[in-house]
Amino acid sequence: MNDIALVTGANKGLGHETVRQLAGRGMTVWLGARDELRGREAVAGLAGAGDVRFVQLDVTDTASVTAAVATIDEACGRLDVVVNNAGISSEIGTAVPEITAERMRTTYEVNVFGVVTVTVACIPLLRRSRNGRIVNVSSRLGSLTALSEPDSRQARIGALTYSSSKAALNALTLVYAEALRGDGIQVNSVTPGRVPTDINAATDRRGERTLADGAAALVYLATLPPRTLTGVFRGSGVEETPGW
Repeated sequence: MNDIALVTGANKGLGHETVRQLAGRGMTVWLGARDELRGREAVAGLAGAGDVRFVQLDVTDTASVTAAVATIDEACGRLDVVVNNAGISSEIGTAVPEITAERMRTTYEVNVFGVVTVTVACIPLLRRSRNGRIVNVSSRLGSLTALSEPDSRQARIGALTYSSSKAALNALTLVYAEALRGDGIQVNSVTPGRVPTDINAATDRRGERTLADGAAALVYLATLPPRTLTGVFRGSGVEETPGW
């Protein structure tokens, strides 16, 4: 019986590559995208990759999330994997002292509240799985350990909205991991490293890692055997665990 997976923000970039790799492992993968046209084009671009299906999903819209989960429930009856990949940064080119609370809210709506909305909606379907897994796409920029080091790259970047939202996401990961431990649902965070995403491109921090490299770290956690790891923050290499 094939595993069923949902990947949010998956019409391009890291999410798209994650869908490709999971489908290549035999999963039925629902490609979640806010824009229907772009989402369907993304699915068409993965023809031959495996069983990839489109579902319209805007993580900031509760009704959209509810409808998407209902579609998956009707078609498959359960979920085995949720990859909370959708994420934004709303501060490019703005100095930290100039970032407003409204700018913070914009980022948190996707990176934090969106993750909660999707997770809450998906838990009933994950509980029907023999091996539920939630993968939250975080960042080294959300590591308090890294941010507390004045000479670190993360501290020097000064990404107030993005760093704080990913730190909050890491906290969500730990709390959900404990709360869902009894259900056998594994909840973990992962940083894909510096890969060529829109956020990194906008800040000229594309790095040397490929999307395939970054997605491999997500796929590792998305394909864990039952009761293997929960409440961990994995690095861009599967063996690496950066400090929270």
